[in-house]
Amino acid sequence: MDLDMAQVRAFVRTAEELHFGRAAGTLGVSQQALSKRIARLESLLGTRLFERGGNGVHLTPAGRRFLPPARQALTAADSAVAAAVGDDRPLRVDVWGHLYAPMRTLAQVAGEAGELVSGHGRDLPSVTNALLRGDIDAAFGRVHPPLHAGLTHRLVRLEPVDVVLGADHPLAAEPALRPDRLRGSVLWAPGALDRLDFLHRFADRFGIRDTGTSVNLGLAHLLGEVAADPRRFTLLPADVPLPEIPGLRSVPLVDPTPLYAWSLLWRTGSGHPGLSGLTAACAAEAGRSRWLEYDPARDWLPEPPSSAAPAA
Repeated sequence: MDLDMAQVRAFVRTAEELHFGRAAGTLGVSQQALSKRIARLESLLGTRLFERGGNGVHLTPAGRRFLPPARQALTAADSAVAAAVGDDRPLRVDVWGHLYAPMRTLAQVAGEAGELVSGHGRDLPSVTNALLRGDIDAAFGRVHPPLHAGLTHRLVRLEPVDVVLGADHPLAAEPALRPDRLRGSVLWAPGALDRLDFLHRFADRFGIRDTGTSVNLGLAHLLGEVAADPRRFTLLPADVPLPEIPGLRSVPLVDPTPLYAWSLLWRTGSGHPGLSGLTAACAAEAGRSRWLEYDPARDWLPEPPSSAAPAA
């Protein structure tokens, strides 16, 4: 029995999404085309792989048995193609979280990671879809649940976060601030908080009840609005260069210090040789620059990762 790998890929993606429409979208095909591929695979195997009904899509017992070796078959097929045709093209790396300037970190490892080509991903969902379609090889930004089952990520950097406010803000002259002292201020965000996971969790954790939303027209626009109102503040990683806006102040946050977690993300089973070089370069720089230090008594993370190294 010869398996059609396009059909196997359609099955695996649908098994991961448990939704035909989403699976079709990640593969860049119509839902009708995806359904036909799975129907042909079921016909070839002589068994149903999915139960379709009012309660959604579920794997049958045969589908659950077929899924692990099907994933292995896809990984082997991708490796075989790469071995046959060669893969000396640059590693395609996309980013998200642009206001937090992810390229600052990638620039510090690019020289050791081989040839990279950067993209301009909009957000985690769009980057996820690009990875699953094979449009890019890796991505860099803040990962938060739910993460697609077909992706792998590795923590690269934990970056302290400062509060940014205008000179007329009552707390502007402080040398450092505890996050809970911001409760009487307005958290100014470049979009709806339910789409900005880090800011949303910060507000919940430290009791920030007053929030406001800007239009995301870039960092200078956001910070210009912050500087213009003495009630407003926003958060930025400490190393992000601030635009030259009169009266803008960046104040460290302490007791605890919020940390922004940067991760490298790629499709599970990806065989591009540049991935190992990039992950090795990130690990080396993390060791030199102490990027992964984390002390739960001193620092705050929305989701403390198991791979974060406690401070000595």
